[in-house]
Amino acid sequence: MAKTSVVNAPLFQLSAEVHIAASPAEVYAVVGDLARSGEWSPECVGGSWISGEPGTVGAVFRGENLRSTEVVAWAPVVRGTWFTESEVVAAEPGRTFQWSMRTRSGAKQDSIWAYDIEPADGGSVLTHRFRMGSPTEGIRGITAEMSEEQKSAFFAEWSEKLAGDLAITLERIKRVVENRPTEERG
Repeated sequence: MAKTSVVNAPLFQLSAEVHIAASPAEVYAVVGDLARSGEWSPECVGGSWISGEPGTVGAVFRGENLRSTEVVAWAPVVRGTWFTESEVVAAEPGRTFQWSMRTRSGAKQDSIWAYDIEPADGGSVLTHRFRMGSPTEGIRGITAEMSEEQKSAFFAEWSEKLAGDLAITLERIKRVVENRPTEERG
């Protein structure tokens, strides 16, 4: 009998959306600035651009993250402060901003975070997406010693956590964009 695995492609594929009372250009001006992520992300508390022109394809961002002990508490995930590097893979003002997580050696992984923006009802619909096609370096480390049953439980709980993070992020971005004074919104 063939052995089956819980690791199917894509490993994660989630999205959420929110209507924002601002133009696609206004929304993009906010979400395309990863250094501001600490204003809306449940885990990223900030960071800085470490190479390339900030916000352009090929630019690299080093994010500072903070994860509590309650997040999938039984799994061996990183807790406290930790850092990531990501590379911008799409930057189309007013339309889409996407970045790929990188390995410790700087290679792009099949792990893409994205913001897509569409004009709608006098404002914009912002869609936040996450797709991990194959396990990243981090996921491989987390699940290395897990049984298939534990992996299945982990991926289910991590998917739930990610879905919650997407929704929280969008609500916070909506507040940030809609509460900006008109003169700042352009």
